[in-house]
Amino acid sequence: MAAKGGENEPTAHPKTGLVDAPGHNMVMAHCTACHSASLISQNKMSRERWLGTIQWMQRTQKLWPLGDAEPVILDYLSTWYGPKSQGRRAPISAHLMPTQAK
Repeated sequence: MAAKGGENEPTAHPKTGLVDAPGHNMVMAHCTACHSASLISQNKMSRERWLGTIQWMQRTQKLWPLGDAEPVILDYLSTWYGPKSQGRRAPISAHLMPTQAK
């Protein structure tokens, strides 16, 4: 995986736009066979929620059994598309905020 900008900043795969990291090929083969990569990237779920979503797709949307690919897919999704502890950027420091007029 090549880095852009910083050492820990992954690149996007040119075809899918998803993070180009281990597990990407499994996600591309199993997930984007039925829906767009943007459906993945717009979600931020825990491993348990990703698993529940996969199981729901298997029960209701005819998703095939993932077998040995399932833990690889779950590792990838929960690592790169898991819940974030903060948004796009850190909050603005209080000393940079405008003061309120009295």
